[in-house]
Amino acid sequence: MNRRHLHRQLLALALTAPALALQPLWAVAAAPETADAFIQRVTTTAMDAVRADPAIQAGDAQKVSALVDGLIMPNVNFARMTASAVGRYWRQATPQQQQQLQDEFKTLLVRTYSGALAQVKDQTLTFRPLRAAPDATDVVVRSDLRGRGEPIQLDYRVEKTAVGWKIYDLNVMGIWLVETYRTQFAQEISARGIDGLISALVRRNQSNATAQRAG
Repeated sequence: MNRRHLHRQLLALALTAPALALQPLWAVAAAPETADAFIQRVTTTAMDAVRADPAIQAGDAQKVSALVDGLIMPNVNFARMTASAVGRYWRQATPQQQQQLQDEFKTLLVRTYSGALAQVKDQTLTFRPLRAAPDATDVVVRSDLRGRGEPIQLDYRVEKTAVGWKIYDLNVMGIWLVETYRTQFAQEISARGIDGLISALVRRNQSNATAQRAG
């Protein structure tokens, strides 16, 4: 298995981790969680959920999309994630372009990593001590994915909001998701503009969808 394929599998696991983190707002207010407790709780719950659903393990795009829309997105600041990936060009985009970028970026992540969810089997996450002040509102939660072979780094950047913690970036094997896409997006925008990036994402998503149907 090459490093890029392994990176996709692990990133799929990270993206799925927040899947079942929803709880009533009164519960969040009554018992606020630390950032590492938030990630640990939702990761454990979601990994169990993926293992229990054969369709998700098989990469069923409709099932994965429903999982993302209904359960993952409420726990991710996806607007911040998309804006960070687009970088300095984000402020140049119109509101309509910003929405298109968010929609296509989300589709890209779902389509790209859905097939890798079948790899969620016997892995476990071990969390490192949280290095942050008690009142910190922007922290990195560090963990190691343990299974066969050496432990693999899997980290989350999270921010504290009025409704609880939100994830806005992921680090797999030393590679931050936002930074990786920022480089790709900047190259596309420099060559073809913001609409060019949107068109490129649309084409890539269409290609991924076609490949999944053919598979």
